[in-house]
Amino acid sequence: MVYSLGVDVGGTKVLGGVVDEDGSVVARARRDTPRQGGADLTQAIADVAIELKSGFNIATVGISAAGFVSSDRKTMLATPNIAGWNGVNLDAELSALIGLPLVIENDANAAAWGEARFGAGMGEDHLMMLTIGTGIGGGIVVDGELYRGAFGIAAEFGHMRVVPEGHLCGCGSRGCFEQYASGNALLRHTREAVNGSPEMARNLLSRGDGTVAGLTGNHITEAAREGDAVALAAFNTTAQWLGAGIASLSVLLDPACVVIGGGVIAAGEILLAPTRAAVERYMPFAGKHPSPTIIAAKLGNEAGLVGVADLARR
Repeated sequence: MVYSLGVDVGGTKVLGGVVDEDGSVVARARRDTPRQGGADLTQAIADVAIELKSGFNIATVGISAAGFVSSDRKTMLATPNIAGWNGVNLDAELSALIGLPLVIENDANAAAWGEARFGAGMGEDHLMMLTIGTGIGGGIVVDGELYRGAFGIAAEFGHMRVVPEGHLCGCGSRGCFEQYASGNALLRHTREAVNGSPEMARNLLSRGDGTVAGLTGNHITEAAREGDAVALAAFNTTAQWLGAGIASLSVLLDPACVVIGGGVIAAGEILLAPTRAAVERYMPFAGKHPSPTIIAAKLGNEAGLVGVADLARR
């Protein structure tokens, strides 16, 4: 059998997998992500690929990474969270090291394609995915094809401006979507809820070090699962923003299905149920514009490597 190799580059690890035509990962390898990025990170990717290709008939390699990727899927145009990769032609550098044809893809695009082909969105030709973690990434599938836009950088949903002169975002703008509906936003909404009702927040604060700053997303999720009112309020606020954003995006893109992935989805229906309600509440042309199905991603941390391995075949 001929396989494809996917490598997903994250903030802490470089995870590679040998992927068959059904989207199953049959072998894995990983390296720690070098903090200095640049050539050291490129070599770590090559090391993972070389390790895996030695035992399988690999035809193509796909690399999934956060950042803007050129429309020909060869060059990292901008990598805000990876040092030394801006403007780097990864295709040329890695092809020389690995000795196989390569495709480079944005990580959220790759995850969206993985979910569309083999995960929660199987069978849907019109799909939108939002990856909700520290920020918000995204991907769009239209007529069964991944949509990248004219310059290869479509679906940066997290940087839609939703509040004029709102919170400052890492991209340099103010009021971006991810400042209100991401994992970091959940922490902000929690801090605001705690400050508004300190007596009610004792249970939640006891899960960390007793301070608001000591709370993590896991603490908030655990408390919400147990019915903690402050944690549930923070999730509800996040869901209101998320649902409003999805409603607006649905008017533009008209997806049949919206897949929600990323770290925050560990909360499951605690986040999804109020998000669905918010989509209905904020959908323009209420009662006339169909709402998309909103579901949790299925492939977890391997969505990116599975998706980019499949894209490399195409």
